[in-house]
Formats: sequence, structure tokens, C-alpha cells
Amino acid sequence: MNFTAIDFETANRQRASACSLALTIVKNDQVVDEIYSLINPEINFNWQNTKVNGIHSKDVIGAPTFPELWKVIKPFFNNNQLVVAHNANFDNAVLCDSIDRYGLQQPRYLTLDTLKSTRKLYPGFLDYKLNTVCGQLNIPLKDHHNALCDSTACAQILIHEHQQFGDTLIRPFINVIN
Repeated sequence: MNFTAIDFETANRQRASACSLALTIVKNDQVVDEIYSLINPEINFNWQNTKVNGIHSKDVIGAPTFPELWKVIKPFFNNNQLVVAHNANFDNAVLCDSIDRYGLQQPRYLTLDTLKSTRKLYPGFLDYKLNTVCGQLNIPLKDHHNALCDSTACAQILIHEHQQFGDTLIRPFINVIN
């Protein structure tokens, strides 16, 4: 299976406050590349978000803004590309709201939410938080809420599901954004 797993962390409760992003690129069920960047959200940080993700305003000084980073990552968001996230509603909202905030053109891409697929394919788990799912599936998650660790864990979840259940059971979870 070929896809890109994404994860955003935000500076505050606003979806258009991305302060870090990671992409984990998968080809034929193998991780082949990873991209990670802090993002200068050009907006105030909330202490609660910092408590969760460990990113402070001082950490993003000199980091690219979202429009600068979008130039690099935009090719991963097109009609044929599957973009995967655990709780994709959040990550897709951060992407779309950030694009709107800067007046950029919204992409059209395919998306799959491993939170939803895991709930359906593994109905006996206690909960479906990323760290719990990783524990149940024996997938390493070194630093929960680090965007790169989370996107890699999400990628491993879908690889595991694909290898265990195949294309037929995975395809119904794919949706179109935009």
C-alpha cells in the first residue's frame, strides 16, 4: 500500500496554528522517507498546547511559516495520493484551515483515518487513542505528541491493518477531501 501519514501539532486551540508537521511516506507497505519541520505559526502559543506537545514559541523562531512549508509538501496532497492520519478530522482541519488562513488553494486528495479503521477492525480495544492502539498492536511510539513519532506510528498502524485485513477491508475507509 502507498500513502503518506501526517501529523500536526498546534500552538493553540485554533486549527490554523500549526507549529509542527511530519509526513511519513510509505511505498509498498514500507516507510521510505520522513519529513519533519517545526512551523512558525505567527500566532500566540497556549500553555496547554505547549504542555502537550512540548513546543514553545522560542522553538519556532527561524522556522518556516506554513506558506513556506506548503511549497515543499504540496506534492503529497493531490488527487491520487492517499493521506492518512490518526484522528484525521483534526489533521485535515489543521491543513485546510492553515491553507485558508494564508489564502492558498485547497488541494483535493484522498484521506483515511486510522482512528476510524481501528475502531471497526479491532472492536475489543479499551480505547482508540494513538498510544493505546500502538500498545495493543505492539507498534513502538517513542514520544507521543511529537509529530514525527505520531505520523510514523500512524503509518505503522495502517501497514499492520493492510497486512492483516488486505485492500478489500481497508478501501471503505478512504474518503475524498475538497
